[in-house]
Amino acid sequence: MTTATGTYAPKPGAAPLPRMIATQAALETKMLLRNGEQLLLTVVIPALLLLLFSSVDIVDTGAGKSVDFLAPGILALAVMSTAFTGQAIATGFERRYGVLKRLASSPLPRWGLMTAKTASVLVTEALQVVLLTVIAFALGWSPHGDPFAVLLLLVLGTAAFSGLGLLMAGTLKAEATLAAANLVFLLLLVGGGVVVPLDKFPQGAQDVLRLLPISALSDGLRDVLRHGAAMPWGDLGILGVWAVVGLALAGRFFRWE
Repeated sequence: MTTATGTYAPKPGAAPLPRMIATQAALETKMLLRNGEQLLLTVVIPALLLLLFSSVDIVDTGAGKSVDFLAPGILALAVMSTAFTGQAIATGFERRYGVLKRLASSPLPRWGLMTAKTASVLVTEALQVVLLTVIAFALGWSPHGDPFAVLLLLVLGTAAFSGLGLLMAGTLKAEATLAAANLVFLLLLVGGGVVVPLDKFPQGAQDVLRLLPISALSDGLRDVLRHGAAMPWGDLGILGVWAVVGLALAGRFFRWE
């Protein structure tokens, strides 16, 4: 009796690029969802703000139900919290601990790593939008408008905040990024038209605040979802400029070590 033996030749090499990006994106998403501080920032705080300001008459939001004014602003805040604040802090500490340097030497190209991070941000934002929409509907929200316009605003807002977050994470020390990202989050929460209408500020301040990405995103979403307006080209233009400038500067000045 003879036994046939086969020849097995190992085939070392990297996995296909799409699979590497998908695997890294899944890992980034799991790490984010397992981080209690990130969940507090990206999920708990926006949901609590929506519940609190919709249920208690703290800020005069004008005619109509408070939730109709607040829901679009809180959606904008959710995008900022994930694409800017959360991503800046996480990437900043990954850079400090040498994680980015090691990943940059792996078969996954640097642009693939950034693509995976962007995909993780989009997945997290989708979960945020679903949760906040359910809460808003339970509070009596009555949205209107073109879903495509809403999607375009969210995508451009994500690009704008991602560029700014990566620029901060790639140029400042991790501790400075942590402090600056949280400070910007708080300042834009108050002065970005999220829960306080911009017309409550002096006229001169309004003209400046309307140029901020959070103001453009919240105002654009509010125009579409509350007033049923057509495509908000002005707000889209502001977000587009921020996206191009932020991503260009991040690509130019981001340091991996």
